[in-house]
Amino acid sequence: MPNTAIISPELFEFLRQLKRHNNRQWFAKNKARYHELVVEPALLFINSFVPHLYKLSPFFLADARPTRGSLFRIYRDVRVAADKRPFKTHVGIHFNHASGKDAHAPVFYLHCEPENCFAAAGICHPDNPALTRVRTAIVREPERWAAIRKKLVLEGDSLARPPRGFDCDHRFINDLKMKDYVTSIAFTEEQVCGQKFLRDFAAACRKMSPLVEFTTSALGQKY
Repeated sequence: MPNTAIISPELFEFLRQLKRHNNRQWFAKNKARYHELVVEPALLFINSFVPHLYKLSPFFLADARPTRGSLFRIYRDVRVAADKRPFKTHVGIHFNHASGKDAHAPVFYLHCEPENCFAAAGICHPDNPALTRVRTAIVREPERWAAIRKKLVLEGDSLARPPRGFDCDHRFINDLKMKDYVTSIAFTEEQVCGQKFLRDFAAACRKMSPLVEFTTSALGQKY
């Protein structure tokens, strides 16, 4: 498709207003604006990203349904949270592996929030069996992992001590201590609202794709 802006500055203005008025009454009055300024552009972006995503991997999904698809819900789960504000003040879009059953599988991700926009990729907060499989893959394929680490910076939580069963003197011991295997690339609001952002996001995903491919194959999935 030709270069065209999909996300507008009005999306960020809506999110700023929502942060100031994070209550159900205000949201109910502005729900039509939410669908016009947030949901519709997000779904258009997801649908437009399909051919780009397929070039990265045919096993990852861009699901443009308004619910249960690639667009995360705006509603926060406040049942056990200390923070009872009902709405998220960012837009989250995830492109997950077709076999992924939850949010902790390998993923490409877009985060749109006033003054905090970024693309991210990898696997966030995997369970212990998945963590062990990724760590084992690092030990099994150190040179492949070294090539990935030369180009990407890992982010996320880390253990204070080496994980049980792994050599504390391993060359990648700091990586083996990670509890997340994610990386990110920041964008400005101006970039997100620009005509080239679909291509820019696709380029960011390509740069991060070796980490997604590594974690996907470590979990025994096709890439």
